[in-house]
Amino acid sequence: MKFRAGSLLLLVAFYFLAIFQTICLHAQDAPYFTAQRVLLISIDGLHSLDLANFIQSHPNSTLAQLSSTGVTYTQAFTSKPSNSFPGLMALVTGGSPSTTGVWYEGAYARSLSPPGSDCKTTGTEVSWDGSVDWNRKALDAGGGINPAKLPLDPARGCLPVYPHSFLRVNTIFEAAHFAGMRTAWIDKHPSYEMVNGPSGMGVDDLFTPEIASAARNVKAQEAYDDIKIDAVINQINGQDHTGKMTVGVPALFGMSLQEFRFAQTLPTGGYTDAKATPSAPLLHALEHADQSVGRIVTALKARGLLDSTLIIISAKHGQAPIDPSKQRVVDDAMIPNLVNKLQSGLVALAYSDGDLMSIWLTDQSQTGKVGAMLTQPANQSAAGIQQVLWGESLKLLAGDPMHDGRIPDLVVIPNLGVFYYPADDKSIAGHGGFSDDATHVALMITNPKLKPRSIRTPVQTAQVAPTILQLLGITPEALQAVTKEGTTVLPGLFAGQRSLLRQVRPE
Repeated sequence: MKFRAGSLLLLVAFYFLAIFQTICLHAQDAPYFTAQRVLLISIDGLHSLDLANFIQSHPNSTLAQLSSTGVTYTQAFTSKPSNSFPGLMALVTGGSPSTTGVWYEGAYARSLSPPGSDCKTTGTEVSWDGSVDWNRKALDAGGGINPAKLPLDPARGCLPVYPHSFLRVNTIFEAAHFAGMRTAWIDKHPSYEMVNGPSGMGVDDLFTPEIASAARNVKAQEAYDDIKIDAVINQINGQDHTGKMTVGVPALFGMSLQEFRFAQTLPTGGYTDAKATPSAPLLHALEHADQSVGRIVTALKARGLLDSTLIIISAKHGQAPIDPSKQRVVDDAMIPNLVNKLQSGLVALAYSDGDLMSIWLTDQSQTGKVGAMLTQPANQSAAGIQQVLWGESLKLLAGDPMHDGRIPDLVVIPNLGVFYYPADDKSIAGHGGFSDDATHVALMITNPKLKPRSIRTPVQTAQVAPTILQLLGITPEALQAVTKEGTTVLPGLFAGQRSLLRQVRPE
């Protein structure tokens, strides 16, 4: 009997020891403060170098002031490809394109059918830009997404595939929403309803004014962004984005700004040298973006919310090239024409929106032949090709296109400064590629409780997603992509970084 009692006591002791060890392990990962809300802002196109240069030349700017109470990650990199959709999905899911299933804004899906086809054929281009709007020239897109323009899913009764159902994993908005928190997001096309996640319910207040409705000049793009800033301020004031309903301040919200990205592509804009010295239009756009962020900070202060709000400044993508001497436009018809010379109709889709070309073939058995042809010296020189990924080299990056019909069969990476556009396009920069100019973006996390620090450890913008959830008190493993890819939280915000905090106790 004594033996049994002693054994029981020993078991109880081991039990409580295990609980204590578990608590300690979790405490190592816990933040010293839990944010009441997180605001994520993407200044599209903003390089890490842009942020550093601007803070140095504008010490009284909003971004400079935020950096004085923030952790700046100087070696932050967005997704590969660095296009708007995979870039945003990295920020809000914690996953890479191979996990999210979102390779690019425009891509190909072998298992889906074309719009209006009654699913009689499979394999279709999928575009998540303004082309799926009822009217892309209207600010409200004429009523949003036109379902007749959506791809169809033969496996689901030939139903239209909305952006949120195209995404393969859940988002931070879904995790927060289902944890009982209010969520909101603002972006540039109705198709950005993808942030809702597969449930279609992640965002309580979604505002997606169509950017194609704005004229193609810096002033009009700034005015367009002002509309979105007004909406964010309404949300800070506890209203919905229209300012007509009182709904409470979101716990998780944010937006993207477009003016800087636009000015980077203008023949009169861009950079003046390899040091990323901005032209006058580009500087004006960044100054306006800074003022826009300043309006948000002012609104948070006015409501007494700044100390309890964590602000994240980053970018979905960079732009390439920075050095204007390296700019070279190659007609985007050149490469698909070369491929189709091997076999008529071999190209199912060759998609480029700048410094990358993704190729899906109608006959995947010809992939090796296409790769060998494109890497011939004469073709590499004519098309400005640095590297072509296919076979094992592509599998290492993205997976196997033979098993995942959304992954291209070949990826053409151009030389730095080369971008694939129509011959009559006058843009001087592009995004979507793999270069440092395209992927090395700004990342700053700021709150009055934080001491200023620069962290030079390389990080990925995909780490923003689990970091946001942990700061909101939600386990990062609530994100499917985080679990699948093992995405970690950003360094410098959690246990072991006590010196970064001005004060340890939460509000």
